[in-house]
Amino acid sequence: MDEEYDVIVLGTGLKECILSGLLSVDGLKVLHMDRNDYYGGESASLNLIQLWKRFRGNDKPPAHLGSSRDYNVDMIPKFMMANGNLVRVLIHTDVTKYLYFKAVDGSYVFNKGKVHKVPATDMEALKSPLMGIFEKRRARKFFIYVQNYEDSDPKTHEGMDLTRVTTRELIAKYGLDDNTMDFIGHALALHRDDRYLNEPALDTVKRMKLYAESLARFQGGSPYIYPLYGLGELPQAFARLSAVYGGTYMLNKPECKVEFDEEGKVVGVTSEGETAKCKKVVCDPSYLTNKVRKVGRVARAIAIMSHPIPSTDESHSVQVVLPQKQLGRRSDMYLFCCSYTHNVAPKGKFIAFVSTEAETDHPAVELKPGIDLLGPVDEIFFDMYDRYEPVNEPSLDNCFISTSYDATTHFESTVTDVLNMYTMITGKVLDLSVDLSAASAAEE
Repeated sequence: MDEEYDVIVLGTGLKECILSGLLSVDGLKVLHMDRNDYYGGESASLNLIQLWKRFRGNDKPPAHLGSSRDYNVDMIPKFMMANGNLVRVLIHTDVTKYLYFKAVDGSYVFNKGKVHKVPATDMEALKSPLMGIFEKRRARKFFIYVQNYEDSDPKTHEGMDLTRVTTRELIAKYGLDDNTMDFIGHALALHRDDRYLNEPALDTVKRMKLYAESLARFQGGSPYIYPLYGLGELPQAFARLSAVYGGTYMLNKPECKVEFDEEGKVVGVTSEGETAKCKKVVCDPSYLTNKVRKVGRVARAIAIMSHPIPSTDESHSVQVVLPQKQLGRRSDMYLFCCSYTHNVAPKGKFIAFVSTEAETDHPAVELKPGIDLLGPVDEIFFDMYDRYEPVNEPSLDNCFISTSYDATTHFESTVTDVLNMYTMITGKVLDLSVDLSAASAAEE
């Protein structure tokens, strides 16, 4: 322990593991510690016995649910966009060689009380029951514009500068109604609220292109992929990667107290009476509670079921977005379902999550619109957790703290935080121009 490191990382949550891997690959000397005796922190993956211990105390899981070790229940379940930044980061660090991905079956949206497949291309727009006949044609024109749009080719811009035109103005040009914009904005572009309507349209167009390109990549029913055995595989893959580059991992280190000099700059981390010196600390909010503030809460339900979510075309893995407007809420609700086909449950069992940014103190009531879509459940657990974000000034104290995980069931916001932190820590922008085919190894 009494060595000097460039960076000490505290917590083995997904964000911390990715950063630890990136910094190790950059040649920095990294020590990675966690107070728990398991990987993953808040984003851990639990077997059935651990799940019961966490939510039901001393009760034992019923035998009919099958073997405990056949379950890998992710506490922060999120799908990955096939061509998204997380996959690029995984390829950049070459951690993909430790992981197997499988395409996710379906991507759906809740609209006017029903669940519909999200149309992502001009052809799908023409078939979608989400729109009437005239609206379909308008939507098709808009989708073709987005598909053809290239930043570098002004001929594709149709006379609009998308860095200045707002999304609302762009939509008006194509005459799309609010209902269409609702599913495009929330289920395709994956915006979490409606602020994007008044922001430059370029971001939304890029998000739509990412969705369509990711969808085309695996020719599946969705743009998403997910690792076999769940996300719990990711922190362990990064731990292996870090070891290859000479990084050190230590689990089960109690306390992990960050030490500062008289100017308030970090100098090291103490655990069990020993201090490891360092220049910088990277951690999740739980390790530096006096440098973060609470910004919200996530309400969620975890269900074990014996069938797919109804109306999702028998999908064994699926995301359903419930846009806020459809529910009369201020934030979207998300449904995530995964099953034995991704090796996260025994044969015939499905794990479903319903999550949203909490607006009340009653998760069971608040999540009802999502839970109602699940059909019969074998077991259900409710949970709320606080979301924190850092309030410190990293240039003064050299502490780089991640933001808590949000309610979304996809990784886009998580990766943005990681890339921003990487730039703050190193002063560099991560080069994400990688060969995407490197992550397609796990079709079947």
